[in-house]
Amino acid sequence: MAKAQQRLSQVQSHLASSEADIPRGRESILRKSPDDIVVTCALRTPLTRGGKGGFKDTAAADLLAHAFQSLISRSKIDPNLVEDISVGNVLAPGAGATEYRAAALVAGFPETTAVKTLNRQCSSGLQACVDIANAIRCGMIDIGVGAGVESMSSQYGPGAVSEFSDLLDNHQEAKNCKVPMGALSEQMASDRKITRDVQDAFAARSFQRAEAAQKAGKFNEEIAPMKVKWVDPKTEEEQEIVVDKDDGIRPGMTVESLGKIKPAFKKDGSIHAGNASQVSDGAAAVLLMKRSTAERLGQSILGKFVCSSVVGVKPLLMGIGPWKAIPVALEKAGIGKEEVDVWEINEAFASQCVWCVKELGLDEAKVNPNGGAIAFGHPLGCTGARQVSTLFNELGRTGKKVGVTSMCVGTGMGMAAVWVKE
Repeated sequence: MAKAQQRLSQVQSHLASSEADIPRGRESILRKSPDDIVVTCALRTPLTRGGKGGFKDTAAADLLAHAFQSLISRSKIDPNLVEDISVGNVLAPGAGATEYRAAALVAGFPETTAVKTLNRQCSSGLQACVDIANAIRCGMIDIGVGAGVESMSSQYGPGAVSEFSDLLDNHQEAKNCKVPMGALSEQMASDRKITRDVQDAFAARSFQRAEAAQKAGKFNEEIAPMKVKWVDPKTEEEQEIVVDKDDGIRPGMTVESLGKIKPAFKKDGSIHAGNASQVSDGAAAVLLMKRSTAERLGQSILGKFVCSSVVGVKPLLMGIGPWKAIPVALEKAGIGKEEVDVWEINEAFASQCVWCVKELGLDEAKVNPNGGAIAFGHPLGCTGARQVSTLFNELGRTGKKVGVTSMCVGTGMGMAAVWVKE
């Protein structure tokens, strides 16, 4: 009996030692495994002003084709090895399924590379990346591309939302899904006492950070310049130009200059064109595969996808989505907020972003360190994929490791993802 108890004690001791050896928290997600879902290339086009900027006369499919071509060229991946592409898009009919399949073929992917499109509103680009990551993780494919694209110049407007049936209109919470985001954001700012001064201070900081980052060339590595045809609105003359930088960044923006802009949605409101995300055009693409596959192919590894979360909130509180989604993603990753080095949180409106950052207790210095959508734009379907390249670029430049991307989602949702730089 004594020998049995001694043996049991030995086994328990071994188990305790083994558990102690298991990495926890940040250490656990920094560990490398052959099964890690890694990113070997992430890039984007410049983001340009809707209706006015460098891409105002360029079709969304052309933007996407350029992002694909740049991804193939930069990564040197054999396009025949890419099995599936997922593209996030919000405004095109059918989420652009037909033209984006055609864009993949034009870019150099063979007919054997499948393409799908999806629409989860402002998180579409992130959802596209997550869908590819999960398809690789479960063994459905080995290599894929997550992407996002939007031409708000050509497709933004009331026609993007279908009329509601009587069935939907007669259900109050369902009916709330069609309340314009500007109006509900005004109400949220009022209800939660987020003053215009606070919003303008956040917006000014976004512009100032983006201006400084652009001047320092911090975006250059993630941007794939594009040659396009552009019609001069004054002369109506068609020109060929090279778009190589975000053109929505306004130099010299301050709280004082923002304070002169009239409210956009309510006469005495607090939200205006300077403290809300810009209407923009752009595309982004992310190449994903397992670490073992990347090493076998000699692909350089930028970092890895750890996990993601998607949540629902009340439609009228759409803006709080990151506040609910981020803790879920952190819990799945097994880390705390203090273990995150950089946060890329979409600035749909300064009001909602300010509230989320404050309620989550995040270090503002780590949030959008190079500015965000208020400063350089939010092409709806593109943003979630664009954030991946911006995040890895910043983590690599600063020698940091752990990052989170997140955004609120129209009709009342939120999404977040955890990433680790190699």
